Amino acid sequence: MSTPDGTEPPPARGVEQVRDALHALYAELDDAVSRLAPVCAVSGRCCRFVEYDHTLFLCEAEAALLLAEAPPPARPLDGGATCPWQDEQNRCTAREARPLGCRVYFCDPAYQPHAPALSEEFVAKLKRLSEATEWPWNYAPLHHHLRRAAEDGRFPAPPRPV
Repeated sequence: MSTPDGTEPPPARGVEQVRDALHALYAELDDAVSRLAPVCAVSGRCCRFVEYDHTLFLCEAEAALLLAEAPPPARPLDGGATCPWQDEQNRCTAREARPLGCRVYFCDPAYQPHAPALSEEFVAKLKRLSEATEWPWNYAPLHHHLRRAAEDGRFPAPPRPV
C-alpha cells in the first residue's frame, strides 16, 4: 500500500528498526522540555483537536511506534476530533509511546513562546532520523495513520466498559 507521499512502507520492516533511535530522540526532547518546566493542568486540550483547533502530525515511524507500544485506545477512533488514547480523566494512556507533537505541546502560557522553536528543531531531527533509517516520511495527521492502521487491522478496539 502506497503512502500519500507516494512512497511504499519498507517491506517486512518492523518498528524495532527505528525504536531505539526514536526513544533517544524523545528522551532528548523530554529533557529540553523539562528544562523549560511547563505546567500541565491535565485539561485535556492537547487531545481534543477540533475543540481547540489544532492537529497532531506525526511521521510514519512515529505512527508505527505508537501502534506497537501504546496500550489499547481508551476510546473509539473518531473522525479526527480527539485522540483515542485520552481517557475520561483527560489523561494520556499512551504516555510512553506518544509522538513528538504530544511531547512538545503544553497549554501553559509561560511555555508557549518556546514551543515553536522546539518543534522546528526536533521535527528536523525526526526528518533526518527517518531519512537515515529509510522510513517513509509521510508526515500526516494522527487520524490519517490510525485510519490506515484500522483498515489494515492494526488498530485495536478500545476496551468495552464494564
